[in-house]
Amino acid sequence: MDIPKRKLGRTGEWVTILGLGGEGVLRSFGHEKEAYALINRALDLGITYCESARAYSGSESYYGKALKERRREVFLTSKSHARDREGALLHLQETLKNMATDHLDLWQVHDVRTGEEIDEIFGPGGAIEAFITAKKEGMTRFIGVTGHHDPRIIQRCIGIFPFDTVLLPVNPAEPARDSFIDTVIPLAQEKQMGVIGMKVYFRGLAEKLPWYGGMEPFLHFALSHAITTAVVGCDTLRHLEENAAFAHSFRHLSDEEMQELIAETAPFAQQLMYYKP
Repeated sequence: MDIPKRKLGRTGEWVTILGLGGEGVLRSFGHEKEAYALINRALDLGITYCESARAYSGSESYYGKALKERRREVFLTSKSHARDREGALLHLQETLKNMATDHLDLWQVHDVRTGEEIDEIFGPGGAIEAFITAKKEGMTRFIGVTGHHDPRIIQRCIGIFPFDTVLLPVNPAEPARDSFIDTVIPLAQEKQMGVIGMKVYFRGLAEKLPWYGGMEPFLHFALSHAITTAVVGCDTLRHLEENAAFAHSFRHLSDEEMQELIAETAPFAQQLMYYKP
């Protein structure tokens, strides 16, 4: 049975509701054998969205070595944390070389946190110039932005530039703060952007919560919102296969079920989201 797919906003691309993130064992060095097996198993399971970042240790190189003739099977993405045009273009050259491809399907401005960064990225000589050039020259098909610290910053970003996608946190701890779910997702929908979820397991902390009884409800919580895919970093083949099973069995949670998860998470929200009240 195939993992369900959803359309990635106005890109028109259809990708699986579970994506392979660039963290977990992929955010490492010296684990080529494990990374090769994980990436190819993800493709065998039908996962089509694969993500990395220039900042993720050897992740990009692992993809380059593993994909080879399977490159066309995936919607391949990476990110640059450079804030200037020259630095971003250097990152892209490294990314394409590491991933053994002549283009990305999606290249993302990585982890925007402050107004000062916005000024750098969108100012003269800023990183956004590199992203525009990359799209014009066919080095990326689409352009995205990511963030998980302040939803107001990401709202500003997508108000300044017509990004194709946004990557943001989606989990039951979000409503306890200035929530990306309540603010950025509706705006992205208005702009017909593809919305990609991350941190669905609170960076792996979900299993440490007092009521822990399985990760599946957290993935289903994320996918019950208006997102296209949820990216998950995996440490082992078992983790990957469990998540694929969760995606296969996805059912849309009721409002009551989602509120129960939010209420159960609320006492730990500050710890889980790393924010100050």
